[in-house]
Amino acid sequence: MAIHRHEVDRRTLFKAGLGGAVAAVVGTELLTSSPAGAVPDPEFPWVIDCDTWGARPPSSPIQITGNTTNKIILHHMAFPNVTDYSREHAMQLARDCQDLHMDTNGWADTGQHFTVSRGGYVLEGRHRSLETLDAGEHQVIAAHCPGENGNAIGIENEGTYITETPPAALLDSLVELCAAVCRQFRLQPWDIFGHWDFYITDCPGIAFYAQFPMVRSRVAAALGTPRSAIPARRWPDIWRFVDGPVVEVAQYLLADLGYPLTPDGVFGIDMNGVVADFQSSHGIPVDPDATFDAATWEALAPVLDKHATGLPVEALQYMLGRKGYADVAVNGEFDHATMKAVQGIQRLHGLVPDGKVNTDTWCAIVGGAVRSAFRY
Repeated sequence: MAIHRHEVDRRTLFKAGLGGAVAAVVGTELLTSSPAGAVPDPEFPWVIDCDTWGARPPSSPIQITGNTTNKIILHHMAFPNVTDYSREHAMQLARDCQDLHMDTNGWADTGQHFTVSRGGYVLEGRHRSLETLDAGEHQVIAAHCPGENGNAIGIENEGTYITETPPAALLDSLVELCAAVCRQFRLQPWDIFGHWDFYITDCPGIAFYAQFPMVRSRVAAALGTPRSAIPARRWPDIWRFVDGPVVEVAQYLLADLGYPLTPDGVFGIDMNGVVADFQSSHGIPVDPDATFDAATWEALAPVLDKHATGLPVEALQYMLGRKGYADVAVNGEFDHATMKAVQGIQRLHGLVPDGKVNTDTWCAIVGGAVRSAFRY
């Protein structure tokens, strides 16, 4: 029922672990590839640029978005967890990735903005990504996450992290890169999300995703962010161009309030009027793009405990299953397995593990960041 399938369906491309086609955005500027004779970037000399790793020219002009960059989205590449940590391997990885994206996926260039190898090398992905990082505005439109390609900086991490976690060298470089992106684009550590927060996919992997509270905390420390500046909650801001598990949770919760929605994770036309009605009826400014902002989430998410039943519990159980709690069945009963999984999420995010699903716990479960998870 989605109305935006002009974007490539990434689910058919999961082997590469890389996003969909460019999302429609407003105010774009067409640019060509990097200028000839480019020299290493003086601001970020540790980023291997496209010319250095031997990138092919884009097959069509690179576009620059007129949107505001509002988040970082992390991915795993679903490539092998190799033990070759060399610079040469990292550059070959970048070439292989570009070849796949251009020759198999039919994209104009590499899908993501930046790539981090298992050896800790950081490489420019799509042309002009390093240039716009320097400027700190008007990011390159990428192809890493449908609906977010003009709003989010996409970072691919070499490897597959369903059961394994990334090596220390990768994590160290990822933190450095995320801190740089935050500084340049005026983002915050709590603006870091995973791909599956905005799309139906197994990326960035269960094991890697469980490390996101640690990654955000390390980025906050690198930026010198005072604890007093950390908001109580940062929710994933899904909107009318985003599909995925988080959308499905919202559909469950809205359906429980009587709205005629079928939870399927597709943000279709039917969602627009429902979100507008919900926002209006709760005194929340109606967003023209049907964005679930913090006020919308906090008015929607109900408190659940061991006595809860029905669609909100199904929403909770569905998302817990997506996060790797395989023992949780979607049965609408707040059973023992559900309670244990909720406590596991709470411990991961530094919340009191009481098994009660309050606003903080909901935020953590749907992929947001909570203040208690930032441990310096």
